[in-house]
Amino acid sequence: MKAAIIGGGPSGLFLAILLKQRQPAAEVTVYEQNRADATFGFGVVMADKGLDRLRDASPEVFDALTGAMRFSDRQVIVSNETPITVQRPGSGGAIPRIELLRILGVHARRLGVDVRYEQRIEDFLALDADVVVGADGINSRLRDNDEVAFDVQRHSLTNHFAWYGVEKAFPHPSLVFRKHGAGYFVAHYYPYSASMSTFVAECDHRSWQDLAMEQMSADERQHLFEQVFAPELDGQALVSNHSNWRQFPVIRARNWHVGNRVLIGDALSSAHFSIGSGTRIAMEDAIALADALNASPDNIPQALDDYRRRRQPQKQKLIGASEASFNWYERIRDWMDQYGPHEFVFRFMTRTGRVDVGRLREQYPALVRDFEAAGLIPAECEGQP
Repeated sequence: MKAAIIGGGPSGLFLAILLKQRQPAAEVTVYEQNRADATFGFGVVMADKGLDRLRDASPEVFDALTGAMRFSDRQVIVSNETPITVQRPGSGGAIPRIELLRILGVHARRLGVDVRYEQRIEDFLALDADVVVGADGINSRLRDNDEVAFDVQRHSLTNHFAWYGVEKAFPHPSLVFRKHGAGYFVAHYYPYSASMSTFVAECDHRSWQDLAMEQMSADERQHLFEQVFAPELDGQALVSNHSNWRQFPVIRARNWHVGNRVLIGDALSSAHFSIGSGTRIAMEDAIALADALNASPDNIPQALDDYRRRRQPQKQKLIGASEASFNWYERIRDWMDQYGPHEFVFRFMTRTGRVDVGRLREQYPALVRDFEAAGLIPAECEGQP
């Protein structure tokens, strides 16, 4: 089998590894348009469930990645200047994105994957491959090159956001919801090394308009958020790395594959950053596609059909949670005005519909006791009100 993978990000490299592990004779080539040492963004989060699936698929890769991760078993949520600590049932990990890519690249090349950097493919149909995989992210050129055939639907959310870093390792992942002047702001931040954290800055569209942020320079927007979140930054400046302000694009390809071309990760369905599972979803797509291709290497159409049929139900659950989450964030001004600290956290925890009161009781007992004390749920309640 000959496989051409477009995109040398986590899902593309992991797919290449899984194919070569089971099919050593397969010719697997990864085409990445950027340099080997180029990376955009800062740290990547992987939750415990995603790590479990990664371990099952490739124990060696799992060991290498977790050895480089920084783990945390709690999150702090701040609203109305009141911090509430959420003790998690498991430990999620964060890793520098560039280290994640380095580790995956080492494993891929060791297995004989041909990883080609600074290679921008213009004609996907001309590639000498039995299967061509679009692992090239939210701005997928493979998908957009044949948008009609993939039946792509898209729209943009209204909130505005940008990814920054900060030279400070916060003690725990945190979310801070803050009113400041005429603006409603959110900071999502988490440590990913001994000295660095990712810091996602967000505001609603009305704040963007009221504060004339469209007319601000990039430096002025960065300085504004440094002022808003000065208590958390503690004198540290935000670090920019292609930290462009934008509105999140919701992209859905209804057709998972066209001919021998197939999509995974954000190229197929963009996952909103508020659920912290974009890398997990993409790498689980890679696992599902590798399983299908490894089971039917001589029947690519059958393999691609099996991939969609087997992966789609679970993928849709995760994407559905992403949609419920971003719809909640789109109304963040309402929730910040309406709810006190404990009710805000309760509504936040149950926003996707995947967590009800029963699951809260099972996985977050200390938090439930706080909710009961605040009168949000009765002590005898078994289901979500």
